[in-house]
Amino acid sequence: MLRLVVRRLLQLIPTLLGLSVLLFLWLNRLPGGPASAILGERATEAEVARINRLLGLDEPVWIQYWRFLKRIAQLDLGTSVRTGQPVWDEFTLRFPATVELAVAAILIAVVVGVPLGYFAARRRGGWLDVTSVSGSLLGICIPVFFLALVLKGIFAVNLGLFPSYGRQSTGIDATDVTGFAVLDGVLTGEFDASWDALMHLVLPAITLASIPLAVIVRMTRASVLEVLGEDYVRTAEAKGLRSSVVRGRHVLRNALLPVITAVGLLTGSLLSGAVLTESVFAFGGIGSFIRQAIDGRDYPVLVGFIMFIAMLYVLINLVVDLAYSLIDPRVRVH
Repeated sequence: MLRLVVRRLLQLIPTLLGLSVLLFLWLNRLPGGPASAILGERATEAEVARINRLLGLDEPVWIQYWRFLKRIAQLDLGTSVRTGQPVWDEFTLRFPATVELAVAAILIAVVVGVPLGYFAARRRGGWLDVTSVSGSLLGICIPVFFLALVLKGIFAVNLGLFPSYGRQSTGIDATDVTGFAVLDGVLTGEFDASWDALMHLVLPAITLASIPLAVIVRMTRASVLEVLGEDYVRTAEAKGLRSSVVRGRHVLRNALLPVITAVGLLTGSLLSGAVLTESVFAFGGIGSFIRQAIDGRDYPVLVGFIMFIAMLYVLINLVVDLAYSLIDPRVRVH
């Protein structure tokens, strides 16, 4: 297992280096250059030249790239043009909200999607199968922002069952320990604050879980149907093994392999794709901050965000590989 982890970590280095090259070239090929992006469209040539000297942009490209790599290695992602604060500080302030939302969404998708896809495959052609396939197709087709507005209008505005915006109510005096609002309330014993944060999380999490849920249902169903037709499943049934053993050890365990890959990729996409959901519900995570950065041409934030999400993606892929090896020992052999 340790050799597998080391090998995977070594394989990540070329990926991150390649991404750093692409990011560096993009940063230096912006219209007008990074200096114009920082100063604005009406910047004079003298001001642009001054910023280029301050940033070292008048030096050879390979020196600029080396400095760029050193800053990334030191988690120095630059300074936000809009807020004037270090990009890393802005991310660490907002990242817990996005993680909390993404984890809640992927939990909903997995807890509901895997059993639903499994039972749909076991009852192929029945009402559950037809309903789950149709519902998953609908979940993929509905735009996230439209679903967010519908859920917000029905359950928050009309019925008043859930809050319509933010992470916590303004009247809640909550202690910030980790940045994760639900967890902080449990750790400090402020269960009213934890419950309030959980209620704020419901609608955004359901909205963000819609597409992953649809994907997991369809993939689990297809994978279970494929495994059910394998010889080793028929052999296990012919040997008279209990149905629970056949379903758990032979069917579900093997069917989960492609689903695990999908869950890993979907988790990474949730961390980077919560822009619309967070904007509709004013959730205050990285997603809404990135939307503001795009509107304000805050390129240091965008570069830092891309690099940050890329590192998360490769780490999630590492976790997926480890999960593969735990479920299927043949992966460790190869």
